[in-house]
Formats: sequence, C-alpha cells, structure tokens
Amino acid sequence: MNYHQYYPIDVVNGPGTRCSLFVSGCVHECRGCYNKSTWKLDSGIPFTREMEDRIIDDLNDNRVKRQGLSLSGGDPLHPQNVPAILQLVQRVRTECVDKDIWVWTGYQLSELTPLQNQVVALINVLVDGKFVQDLKDPSLIWRGSSNQVIHKLR
Repeated sequence: MNYHQYYPIDVVNGPGTRCSLFVSGCVHECRGCYNKSTWKLDSGIPFTREMEDRIIDDLNDNRVKRQGLSLSGGDPLHPQNVPAILQLVQRVRTECVDKDIWVWTGYQLSELTPLQNQVVALINVLVDGKFVQDLKDPSLIWRGSSNQVIHKLR
C-alpha cells in the first residue's frame, strides 16, 4: 500500500483531534473529487512498518490527546489496500484501546467483500458511498454529498 499524506494532528477529518492517513488507490474516480492525486495505486509513498509504528506511537502520545485515527484517500478499502489497512486497524484495536477509527470509502456497506468486512468489524464509523457532484452539500458534516452515509458501528 502507498499513502499520500499523514497528519499526526488533524482536527478536520472526524471528531476531536486525530491522526489521519490518506492512502493511494481509488477505483471510483468520482467527478469533483477533491483528492484526485490519490487515485493511482502506485502514487505516493510506500506504507512501511515504520510508518505504522509512528501512527501507533502518535495515537498513544499523551502530550496531545487524540480521539482516534481517520483513514481516507484514495480509498482505504481498495482491494489492494485492505491487507495493510486490516493490519493497521488490528494494531490500533490492540495497542490503542481507547481510540476510535473512522474510515471513508466509495464502496457502499452492502457491497463490501468478506475481507473488507473484516476491517469494518474493527472500526467505529464507516462513511460510505461515492462522492456525487450533483448531490454536493457543504453544510454536511464528515461527508461531501448527501448520498453518503455515516454508519456508527460501535
């Protein structure tokens, strides 16, 4: 898996102060996407064990109280990203027990594969659905278009 950006302190992508990772790779290619540079799987920087360790360390750093981890992109649930994302969320669940995990995906919850559902079983919130330019609504919180659904899972 590759990623484009990591923000160790983020107050925009989910509630509270968070760590946010924007991964590479998206098959949806939504018209009006604000993050087109993340569409190609081979763009960005390789996601390494060192970066995974950094995210865990940042989430556990008591100097900045973080509520959790946000995963966006690109698409964290792109089939080629799922193994690395699954490993990361498993570690967060084990090593950062008081943190929540939010994931944004262009897939709908009802169309996820068994492996994608393994990720979803470990997260707190899934924001699903493609961004639809004609349904764009700047007044919405945590989503860009009114067709997207916020699923509170735990």
